[in-house]
Amino acid sequence: MENYIIEMINITKKFPGIIANDNITLQLRRGEIHALLGENGAGKSTLMSVLFGLYQAESGEIRKDGKVVKINNPNDANDLGIGMVHQHFKLVENFTVLENIILGVEPNTAGFIKKKEAREKVLEISEKYGLKVDPDALIEDITVGMQQRVEILKMLYRDNEILIFDEPTAVLTPQEIKELLQIMKGFASEGKSILFITHKLNEIMEVADRCTVLRKGKYIGTVDIKDTTKEELSRMMVGRDITFSVQKKEANPTDVVLSVRNVSVPSVDNKKEVVKNVSFDVRAGEIVCLAGIDGNGQTEFVQALTGLSKISSGTITLCGKDITKASIRERSIAGISHIPEDRHKHGLVLDYKLEENLVLQRYWQPEFQKGGFIKFDAVRKYAERLIDEYDIRSGQGPITITRSMSGGNQQKAIIAREIDKDHELLVAVQPTRGLDVGAIEYIHKQLVARRDAGKAVLLVSLELDEVMDVSDRILVMYEGEIVGELDPKTTTVQELGLYMSGAKRDTVKEINDAGEK
Repeated sequence: MENYIIEMINITKKFPGIIANDNITLQLRRGEIHALLGENGAGKSTLMSVLFGLYQAESGEIRKDGKVVKINNPNDANDLGIGMVHQHFKLVENFTVLENIILGVEPNTAGFIKKKEAREKVLEISEKYGLKVDPDALIEDITVGMQQRVEILKMLYRDNEILIFDEPTAVLTPQEIKELLQIMKGFASEGKSILFITHKLNEIMEVADRCTVLRKGKYIGTVDIKDTTKEELSRMMVGRDITFSVQKKEANPTDVVLSVRNVSVPSVDNKKEVVKNVSFDVRAGEIVCLAGIDGNGQTEFVQALTGLSKISSGTITLCGKDITKASIRERSIAGISHIPEDRHKHGLVLDYKLEENLVLQRYWQPEFQKGGFIKFDAVRKYAERLIDEYDIRSGQGPITITRSMSGGNQQKAIIAREIDKDHELLVAVQPTRGLDVGAIEYIHKQLVARRDAGKAVLLVSLELDEVMDVSDRILVMYEGEIVGELDPKTTTVQELGLYMSGAKRDTVKEINDAGEK
């Protein structure tokens, strides 16, 4: 008999209008890394939420070490040694790292928390697993990669032996991804069992022992990684062959759409400049990629470009019009579409219906309102078209509350809204973050289609494959400066990496003085 530490047998979970998990069986061996693969909305996170006690299944049973167990809530899951790192972290932003790690299991005497003891245990665990953190830092002040470390330390602090990682690499830099995969291998080698939800086939091939594939809520199959290929996994996931390379013809750039001149952007506390004297142009009919390791000023630059923050010096011109001091709506009307980095903070109103989110950038236009009153029939019709065109999966269609949708389908909703809106410049920041291979293929085609329709595209990406495959020109940002301009047809990933790490930079002055001629 197989040594399964966890078995989920014939699990069915329903939501209004949708069967998220339809009679699914998943078996996890002790000490293995088991990948869970599927398209956005295939039911992966739902299945793991059932195992962690966030949802209750309508039918089926869960067994731990062969015995049937009832998991009514996350406390029951923790008592059984099950921990979970969620796709959207469950951290209290104004608490410290230490307070978040021990929250709910605080060591105490007569009601007084023994913080010294807790700190020692946290530091010991972080040292053992190479997960260095500052216990006194506030969550709101640390990077996304560090926040993920805090989530992992929460599991380890509770001595969990079954670790669920839900899309753990979606928000990480390539270096952080490498480190995390090594950490996961280390966990497995010491006997911990890992369930790993991901869309990234390369990661599955690198670390997983077995992979279970779901499609539209149904179980498709479980395969040994050593006996399969990326192509076979993608076929199981989406039911068709996927093209991994981006198909596009030669770019034909014409007029300058975006002109950035000597732009500097201050840090949040105004103590230093995080973007320093940046200048470049983006023309109609080209995709320019702003590449760099996370934290080198790309986020702050895009926020200044789209009106979310102010610049300290320089000018921004769109189609010949100075928009340096324009509001967010004025920039939107002038022709900027923006797929933001943080879909929850800047992309969606999570408690609005899907149809309301799809018209956020346009509800005041005559097509959708008359005399100050929204034309709900027009909104519904428009939303239904975008849902169909962009394959946005939602249990109740246009009236689905956006918060209840999977992360990937929330991303598709933003992309549909921004691409469909009339624009001259599309600013796409991490547009394929958290998307499956089928959706990534579709989004890349959409970006190329925008370019071929004579629009300018500014892509900001941490995915090196995406940078190399999609862009026509690459501008590398390091410590707030443009340090190189590369042609993806003639450069290599290795050279790109050297520029991104600051080991190499162009001495050609015209990068930062572009357009002075």
